[in-house]
Amino acid sequence: MSWSTKNIPDLHDKIAVVTGANGGLGLASAKALAASGAHVVMAARNQAKASDAQAEIRAAHPDASLEIVELDLGSLASVDTAAKKIAAKHDRIDILMCNAGVMALPQGTTEDGFDTQMGTNVLGHWALISHLLPIVVATPGARVVTLSSTAQHAGRAIDPADPHMRKNFDEWRMYGQTKLAMRHLAVGLQTQFDRAGVDAKALSAQPGLTNSDLQTTTQSHGSAGLLGAVSEKWVKVMGMSTDRGALSQLRAATDPKAPGGGFYGPLFVTNGPPVRKPLIRPGSAGAIEVLWQVAEKETGLQVDVSAAVRT
Repeated sequence: MSWSTKNIPDLHDKIAVVTGANGGLGLASAKALAASGAHVVMAARNQAKASDAQAEIRAAHPDASLEIVELDLGSLASVDTAAKKIAAKHDRIDILMCNAGVMALPQGTTEDGFDTQMGTNVLGHWALISHLLPIVVATPGARVVTLSSTAQHAGRAIDPADPHMRKNFDEWRMYGQTKLAMRHLAVGLQTQFDRAGVDAKALSAQPGLTNSDLQTTTQSHGSAGLLGAVSEKWVKVMGMSTDRGALSQLRAATDPKAPGGGFYGPLFVTNGPPVRKPLIRPGSAGAIEVLWQVAEKETGLQVDVSAAVRT
């Protein structure tokens, strides 16, 4: 049986934090979660777009419970401020959906000197998880969902000697590296949940070929080459809508039967209903350990479930 938003259980009294909820897959996810009764914290950088997204959700669901928190994943200071605002208002987080991201941008740096893609897609979310982890582990049945991509198959484990690919930079290889890292993040976090005996799950998902604004944003930076141009045109012709593309991450976030460490994506890789996918490249313990070492060194922040439990 195909899984759809109709299968999302009642989420009243649940708190969901969605990064990048001002557009694309994040907006579609926020809308579906709010429609099922969750209070959705829309964490987004562009506040004008976030306000428009909030209005769009409320137009479809007048009773939607929503709030906007400014979050720039390219700034550790912004992540810290956003996390403090969320923690000040909420003593539980049932769903932490790490959705926001950028794709194949030219070589550049974030406010903290990280590569733009590595800093936004991985290290910004690492910092957010680190700050909010004490609330997550204190919430029975909590879920953390990270967003990967089919591009993970073109990625390689992070090189600890050059995590930002400053030598021989390639925008698409960097994108694949960040998307593989996001799946490794979920696998490593689930291992920690299991080891600490915490009633929480970490999962990852990939949206397949979805006609969001991701490809257009990539093309606007003019560095993605022929692959970027083809991708933008292909997704407009063959891509799923954002409502359909978001189903994989929504299933990972809400399906009662979804296993910790699970990975969800479209049945036919780029299109189709969301199903649990085999981990073709599950990632070695060594690659996950390197991710933890690099992320801790770069951000100065730990993702340590046992420490969060003690907190």
